[in-house]
Amino acid sequence: MDQFLGYRRENGDVGVRNQLAVIPSVFCANHVAKQIAKQIDNAIVFPHEGGCGQHGKDFEQTYDTLVGIGKNANFGAVLVVGLGCERIHSNELAARIGEAGKPAAFFDIQEKGGTLKAIEYGVRVGRELSAKLAEQKREPCEVSSLILGLKCGGTDATSGIVANPALGLATDRVIAQGGTAFLSETNELLGTENIMRRRAASEEVYHDIVKALRHCEEVLTRLTAGLERTSEGAALVSPGNFSGGVSSVSEKALGGIHKSGSSKFVGVLGYAERPKSTGLFLKEAASSDCNVVTSLVAGGAQVVCFTTGVGTPTGFPGVPVIKITGNSKTYQKMGDDLDINVGKVIDGTLTLEEAGGIIYREILGVASGEPSKAEILGHDELFGIGRFELY
Repeated sequence: MDQFLGYRRENGDVGVRNQLAVIPSVFCANHVAKQIAKQIDNAIVFPHEGGCGQHGKDFEQTYDTLVGIGKNANFGAVLVVGLGCERIHSNELAARIGEAGKPAAFFDIQEKGGTLKAIEYGVRVGRELSAKLAEQKREPCEVSSLILGLKCGGTDATSGIVANPALGLATDRVIAQGGTAFLSETNELLGTENIMRRRAASEEVYHDIVKALRHCEEVLTRLTAGLERTSEGAALVSPGNFSGGVSSVSEKALGGIHKSGSSKFVGVLGYAERPKSTGLFLKEAASSDCNVVTSLVAGGAQVVCFTTGVGTPTGFPGVPVIKITGNSKTYQKMGDDLDINVGKVIDGTLTLEEAGGIIYREILGVASGEPSKAEILGHDELFGIGRFELY
């Protein structure tokens, strides 16, 4: 069985990075959290717009997402920064994150006496946590410890022809060794029901998949009521997709599902839900790239594989995003942002199987500490908590 070099956590999880996550419990604490992270080596900050003024499932999703981010194995320790009067209490959030067996400190700005005193205190505590992380070393870990997040964005015709199928071959190799992968973007899987029937591990799993797709379809129908289907306000295919040769959401779906390879789907997970077993899962997340990737990371993905035809520079804070294109022209233009060009399959200088092997080896290399292009350039745009009404 193949291995990579990772950081073993007390609860058995494995991180491919070893960073301190600074998480504000509410948007009011964003500035203080940012100032703290700026002064600590190896710190990552997660500013957001929620934490108060939310209700019901919308509130629960924000809360669960912040817990999931904090529990992600790439973060060896967490510092929660609260205001003191918000709905998401900093001590409760830290306690939930601490269930993963990692240090999780917290404090409130009001209790510390305001911005300047809170920053001073947070920097002191954060540096202590970061120093302990610096003592940890990478060690050989089995591929079964990996959770891959599968994503596409800026899709063109080459994505469905080669980039997604090549990623699917790499995904199959991870799953075959006991690893886990998340396929998401339910709004871009409409039209794949017959394929999902063949790919579901059981009739119950297929029922759950169809339920997730129907829910997404109902929400989209409600949001686009009264709009012309050809207008940009209602279209599920972006202008870049159209210009790249993708004419409909069904066409995009039939290409996008190839990211998941040929393994059976063993279950469906909610937006921020973490799996209780290994294998291939459908994750209920839709809409923008940032909302979807956030759901993957909150579910435990330590590495995200992101196929793109027309090119995108985006990354996620603290989680490596491997950018894969099937378009050699795009790679020539945006090579600084893209990690792998499997467009060579179309060019005739590489087989699909060889392309899958290149992606698989890149996954192990990045998991062992090699930086992705997005990490090198400091991209972190893909964090963004999706509001519940979109799902």
